[in-house]
Amino acid sequence: MKISPRAPWVAGLAVATLALIPATASAGSQATAAPHADVAATTGASADAYYAAAEGKTGAALKTALHNIIKTQSKVTYDGVWNALKVTDQDPANPNNVILVYSGRSQSKSTNGGGVNDWNREHVWAKSHGDFGTATGPGTDLHHLRPEDVTVNSTRGNKDFDMGGSPVAEAPGSFTDSDSFEPRDAVKGDVARMLLYMAVRYDGGDGFANLEVNDKVDNGSAPAIGRISVLKQWNQQDPPDAFEQRRNQVIFDQFQHNRNPFIDHPEWVNSIW
Repeated sequence: MKISPRAPWVAGLAVATLALIPATASAGSQATAAPHADVAATTGASADAYYAAAEGKTGAALKTALHNIIKTQSKVTYDGVWNALKVTDQDPANPNNVILVYSGRSQSKSTNGGGVNDWNREHVWAKSHGDFGTATGPGTDLHHLRPEDVTVNSTRGNKDFDMGGSPVAEAPGSFTDSDSFEPRDAVKGDVARMLLYMAVRYDGGDGFANLEVNDKVDNGSAPAIGRISVLKQWNQQDPPDAFEQRRNQVIFDQFQHNRNPFIDHPEWVNSIW
């Protein structure tokens, strides 16, 4: 599938019709307005302004330009992540719930915690891959933190991403084996773009490990996750949808004030990797 470089942005950049939390609000605070109102289209000028320094570049030059753009961000505390996810991942059909990323289940926002049927904070880029833990920075970056069922989160553990395995209980359409995890089809592209964001945002220059994607599994504690060949397929197979686009915008508007460039421009994945 060939994706227009402007289509994802025009489809869902600005939440112009919403009364959202101002950019100066404290990270992790709860929105008081309904954040799932229709996302309004905006002009291409805003897109060009944010990514101006990256336009016309490819390969390593594009990756460097994007890093320099998205590294300017506000930070969220690990405790603040709880309330932030209640805003970023709100169920469009039920404002009292969040959508669990691998399970696809709509679950009450109030059931976050550590119990068997609670939801907790899933690090899509496993925090042991680079040993950043829950440190403010990569350990709290909302662009790769998602709500997930406690048991499913444990099943995924710190495995790399690949195809195949046995079905995952409580996560229909997901599979796992001893060294990899395959998410359901509806979020395969989401997972790929979250991981590639992390590989661009964290390059070793701010006190954390230089995160990279590679084409293997069982990376252990190395600051690497695979497989890039599969992630590229997932990016093509599952282009950004309205939920993912809105999430990117809310993180930009309300919390971190930076964007995942691969949601706005998924074609940049093949330009870099």
